[in-house]
Amino acid sequence: MADEITKRVSLVELFYDLVFVYMVSRATEMIHHLHHGIVGLPVLGIFAIVVIVFINSWMVQMVFTNRYGKLSGTNIVFSFVDMAILLYMSNSFSTTFDWHLAIFFVAAGLLSLTLCIQYVLVYFQTEKKIDKQITQAFIGILIFRSVTLFIGGIFYQSKVGVAIAFAGIIISWIAPGFTGKYTKHHPIIFSHLLERLTALIIVMFGETIVGIADYFTATNFSVQSILIFTTVAALFFTYIVEFDHLINKHQRHETGNLMIYLHYFILFGLSLVTVAMKFIDDTEADPRFAVTCMYFGFALFYIGLGIANYYNKVRVNKTVVSIFIVSTIAGFGISWFYSAFTLVVIIMTAVTLINAVTLTRFRIKYVD
Repeated sequence: MADEITKRVSLVELFYDLVFVYMVSRATEMIHHLHHGIVGLPVLGIFAIVVIVFINSWMVQMVFTNRYGKLSGTNIVFSFVDMAILLYMSNSFSTTFDWHLAIFFVAAGLLSLTLCIQYVLVYFQTEKKIDKQITQAFIGILIFRSVTLFIGGIFYQSKVGVAIAFAGIIISWIAPGFTGKYTKHHPIIFSHLLERLTALIIVMFGETIVGIADYFTATNFSVQSILIFTTVAALFFTYIVEFDHLINKHQRHETGNLMIYLHYFILFGLSLVTVAMKFIDDTEADPRFAVTCMYFGFALFYIGLGIANYYNKVRVNKTVVSIFIVSTIAGFGISWFYSAFTLVVIIMTAVTLINAVTLTRFRIKYVD
């Protein structure tokens, strides 16, 4: 297994991903609602917690499948059970996070428990010491998360209970990053990991496309509509250049932890860009808040791409990095002081196109 460098993404895995199309839509709804022209930090924090619960569960399942997954009846049943739990969880939270809070925590605990059971089965089936150590580590993480979430569900009316659940979510999100001393001895199959993460990001871009669809109606269509779509296309193209052309897809001896965690920057960045696309033309939104939301999303997205440079066939040079930084900061500065809708759209399109073209030219010069 350690020498295997390719693995086919199964149709069951792709079917499992469909749940996240709905989850992304439901989670992003949380930060679409404005209060006095902005989205408050508590709502953004709740959004981050919800996304971490869902995406971390997806990541743990994906890494399990990468190392130990087989197209067996047992794994298929677990996938379908997890999908049902995820669908239910997607309808158990709101912007205030006080609606069916107990249900959300308990459902998330059950999801962690099903993932834990899969690792327990591998623990008793494998004879390799390193695989027993890996499964023990993940069993411990998942049991910890399940227990803290169940406590949060039982004592959901208590601040202490909720605090324990939130702490469990954050700690169990970070903890897999410290399993490298074990997982480096049974590396992930990098091409499979990359394909699965790319599929997840395409889901996120799908939500962005849905978010800008209102600009393409008979009453709203304009030149700005084309520019907004061009911005999304430029971001997507930048992602594709990095993860489909520059990256070395045949890495060996990788734990995959860095690749997984850098995608959180991209995921959160795209989420902010998606809502900001609506805010920039919303009379109820504070223009400067909309601009800040947009460019903070750009920054997170580009930071994720920058970290991915670690895996590149040829490392991106300082000139490319400097252009990305300067263009993004300049775009933010101009849009902050002159936040009229048309100018904001023109500037953000220019920024994303400049960065997309810069990365493409680098690829042509040094990789092709």
